[in-house]
Amino acid sequence: MAKRIEVKGLDIYYDKFLAVQGVSMTIEPRSVTALIGPSGCGKSTFLRTLNRMHELVPNARVEGKVLMDNEDLYGANVDPVNVRRHIGMVFQRPNPFPTMSIYDNVVAGVRLNSKRMKRADLDALVERSLRSANLWEEVKDRLNRPGSGLSGGQQQRLCIARAIAVQPDVLLMDEPCSALDPISTQAIEDLMLELKEQYTIVIVTHNMQQAARVSDVTGFFNLRAVGEPGGLVEIDETTKIFSTPSNQATEDYISGRFG
Repeated sequence: MAKRIEVKGLDIYYDKFLAVQGVSMTIEPRSVTALIGPSGCGKSTFLRTLNRMHELVPNARVEGKVLMDNEDLYGANVDPVNVRRHIGMVFQRPNPFPTMSIYDNVVAGVRLNSKRMKRADLDALVERSLRSANLWEEVKDRLNRPGSGLSGGQQQRLCIARAIAVQPDVLLMDEPCSALDPISTQAIEDLMLELKEQYTIVIVTHNMQQAARVSDVTGFFNLRAVGEPGGLVEIDETTKIFSTPSNQATEDYISGRFG
């Protein structure tokens, strides 16, 4: 079930270094929110704080709040592993588990979460997840073959199937098409538009045309200067960001004057 995320005054640190400062935004359910901006401005760092994956980096921490339907994801009694079950992540490069079959890749997260399921239920879950990722028809006759044998675009859709098999509320995508060819990119973009009917989706992309095509809302991140923390400059409906942004820096970036 798609959920709303509210971020309030979020500062992100690596040890004493303030990497991202003062981010506040609301991410609406059943929509695609795109994060754009030049390299090094904190987009991916911010994305990883939404499901606490940045904590896998030693000495990383945040100040501020991230709320999912009013539950503080950084509350004292909140298990970060449980947060990641509800907020899935798809990475820049397709990363199916190389020694696992297509079938086992899809159910890996379910098994990791110690859910015991009958084989018939697992079979149904695999089919449902692969259908949701628009991959079933292409792989249904070779489910026992390695996932690493698929094309790059198919591998990325397999990773999406793996992410949604655990039935998360939110899907985070960190430049999911940057390593893909144009045809595979279109397949992933079409898939995002379908998946937003069930999920809250946040995507980081360097491809502004992609942000314009797939997102309902766009947030522009930037650095004030080298060595300064990154941050959110503005966030608004995508049509407004790309036609009449409120901030000059946003317009300069979109029009190609820098970045």
